[in-house]
Amino acid sequence: MQKVIFTGIEYHITTMNKAEDSMTDDLEVKKIIEPQLNILLTTDEDDDRPVYISGNFNNWVTQDKKFEMEKVGQGLYHFKFESDFVYPEELLYKFTRGDWSEVEIDKYGNRTENRSCKQHNGVRKEHVAKWRHNWLPFKSKFLPKVHLISEEFEIPQLNKTRRVWALLPHDYDKSTETYPVLYLQDAQNLFNEKAKYGNWEIDKKLAVMAEYKIGKIIIVAVEHAEKERIKEYNVGNTVLGNGQGKKYIRFLTETLKPFIDSNFRTKPDREYTGIGGSSMGGLVSIFSGIMYPEIFGKLMIFSPSLWVVPKIKLSFLDTDEPQDTRIYLYAGGDESATMIDHVKQFKKRLLKKDGYADKMKVRLSINMEGKHNEVFWSDEFPKAIEWLYFSTKDE
Repeated sequence: MQKVIFTGIEYHITTMNKAEDSMTDDLEVKKIIEPQLNILLTTDEDDDRPVYISGNFNNWVTQDKKFEMEKVGQGLYHFKFESDFVYPEELLYKFTRGDWSEVEIDKYGNRTENRSCKQHNGVRKEHVAKWRHNWLPFKSKFLPKVHLISEEFEIPQLNKTRRVWALLPHDYDKSTETYPVLYLQDAQNLFNEKAKYGNWEIDKKLAVMAEYKIGKIIIVAVEHAEKERIKEYNVGNTVLGNGQGKKYIRFLTETLKPFIDSNFRTKPDREYTGIGGSSMGGLVSIFSGIMYPEIFGKLMIFSPSLWVVPKIKLSFLDTDEPQDTRIYLYAGGDESATMIDHVKQFKKRLLKKDGYADKMKVRLSINMEGKHNEVFWSDEFPKAIEWLYFSTKDE
C-alpha cells in the first residue's frame, strides 16, 4: 500500500492491476480536516504539464494560477477551493493542460461536456482518460473546405502569377454567415501533406476548433515564389539586398483582398481582417500591417526574420487616430541567438509609440524549446487564431 499525504487531506492509495477498475475507485479518503470542496483527479495519461481547472467561476480562463492543481502522485492531482470561495449555484468546469488545445477528452478522442458540481465541501473524485495535444485528434466532418481559387492568380504588381487557396468553414455551403479573414503566406507549408519540411496542419486545427464551435474563419493562403521567395518577401533595401516586398504587399491589399471580398462571404472591415506568416513570411506580414493599418487589424507573426531589418521603421504608423490592433508574436528559444531579443524589442518599440499603448494589444508567446520549423508554428496556430479573433483577453 502506497501512502500519499498533503495539506488538509490524508489518502491511502492501493495499487491495483490495470485490468481492474479505474484508479478513481482506488482512493479512500481517511480524514478531511477542512470543510472546503476538494477535487481529486486521476488520469491515465500523465506528463510534466500542469493541470488547471477552468470554469464558470473564472470566466473559463485557462492557465489561471489560482486554479492550478497540485500534483501529488503519478496520474494524481488535487485542488482545494479557498474557504472564502463564492460558489455559483452550479459549478461548471473542465480540466486542461494549460489551454483549450490541451483540454481533456474521452478515451475515444471525443470532446467531453462540461463537468457539473453542486457540493461545497468534501471530496469529489474525477477522472480524465486522455488529453488533447496541439488540438488533435480531429474529426474529418469538421475539416474546412479547401478551395483552389486559381492555379495562376495574376499579380500585376510583379507581372507574375501564383496559386492561391481559400480554406472555408466546413459548413460554408449550408449557411449564409459572413466570416473574418486571415491572409497567410507560404501556402505550400500550411496544409500540404507532402510539404518537404512538414506543414502547419491548419486544416486539422480548424477542424478541432469547429468541433468546439469556435474558429469560423476564412483562410486565404498564397503560395510563395519558390526560388524568389526571399526577394518577394523582402521589403525595401535590407541586408538581403533590394526586395520586392512593397509590390507584393500592394498585390495583397489592392488586388487580392478586393477579389476575396467580392467572391466570398467575408467581413471586410479591418477589425475582421488579419495577415500572418512565419520567418520571412512573418516579416512581410509585419510590414503589411505597418503600411496598411487601415486594412489589417490583426497580425499573426511567427518567428519573424527581424535580423533582416533589426531597426524596422515604424513611421508608417504615424496616424492621427490609432485604431485597435491585435498582434500575436511568437518566438522559439532554440531558433537563433537573437530571435527572442528581436521580438521583445519589436514589441517594446510598438508600445512606446505615442497613443499606441492603449490601442495596440500585443501578445508575446515564447516557447524556450521551440525551433524554427513548421512543427512549432503548427502548435501555435490555433492559440493565435483564438486570441486574435475569438477572445476578449488582452494578454
